[in-house]
Amino acid sequence: MRSFEYARPETEGEALELLSEHGGNTAVLAGGTDLMNLLKRDVIQPDRVVDIKNVSSWRGIKRHEDGVLIGANVTLDEINEHAISADYRSLIDVIDGIRAIQITAHGTVAGDLCQLPHCWYFRNGYGLLAMKDGESLVATGDNRYHAILGNSGPAKFVSASRFAPPAIAWDAKVRIVTRRPANVEHVSNVLPANAKKTEHVENVLHEEWLPLEYFFLTPKTNGQGVTVLKPGQVITHLWLPAASDTRSATYEVLELNGLDQPQASAACCLGLDGGIVRHAKIVLGHVAPTPWIAHEAAKWLVGQQLTSDIAETAGRMAVSKATPLSHNDYKVQMAQTAVKRALLKATNQLGEVL
Repeated sequence: MRSFEYARPETEGEALELLSEHGGNTAVLAGGTDLMNLLKRDVIQPDRVVDIKNVSSWRGIKRHEDGVLIGANVTLDEINEHAISADYRSLIDVIDGIRAIQITAHGTVAGDLCQLPHCWYFRNGYGLLAMKDGESLVATGDNRYHAILGNSGPAKFVSASRFAPPAIAWDAKVRIVTRRPANVEHVSNVLPANAKKTEHVENVLHEEWLPLEYFFLTPKTNGQGVTVLKPGQVITHLWLPAASDTRSATYEVLELNGLDQPQASAACCLGLDGGIVRHAKIVLGHVAPTPWIAHEAAKWLVGQQLTSDIAETAGRMAVSKATPLSHNDYKVQMAQTAVKRALLKATNQLGEVL
């Protein structure tokens, strides 16, 4: 592990200032459940690690603008125990599948959304695209756990986030903030008449609420990241719309319990009227470099009465464009089954087919 500065801010302003220094070559420490591994393996080399756990404004779960606001410092255990969370079954499904108290006690949803890939080539120093001598190590090597969708380009890892599929299915948004120099013209009217405009220019907060489905990127070069976050930017909150009558569920295919990552997962949100699907959203996880939204399958479900056969057809549609690699075609069936079972789980029919 290389040496780095350690900072522990207590306010949002302090945190953003500390993150923006060193050219933005900084890392955020919240739960730290994955960051320490990345630091030890020298996968990331920040000049400064900013511990945000003491930023009080980034804590708590509360009602906000016809929805629910979850702070970046809220742990998975806190989400699981909060009364509001009962309305968001698909998120609780993910927490239930994490059979590791060290993760649920310290890990956060915001940290999960920003996770870097678990691709073994990447974590052994070959970069996000896992290239050597201009050749893809994934394409010609061991690709058992790599992408089956969205893998036509150089990126063949799978998105590591377990909470992104259910949150995207809920049409979640994230609050992204950074500090940037104020526009000179904007502040000039408050400066003394004899002052130079280049002086007294202070940092100001820039805030953006971004739909989560646009947060993730598929990099084309190793210099690009897996999210839209730029140096000095950070997620402070996750917002979920009011649950109302929406039903949701997540189904993960796990090889092991505990610290294991899903091999495939699917999350859905459904609106039903008399047993008929009126609106639907299906998102697959761990099968593509970004969470994969199954638009056609969800659209086809509308107007249908959700039965086991209908759910199975939707599952086939969700993976119809899959292009498995040399050693991971088994993931197509897993993803298809995950979709089927998530849909049945959301409508309390899963026990009938297991």
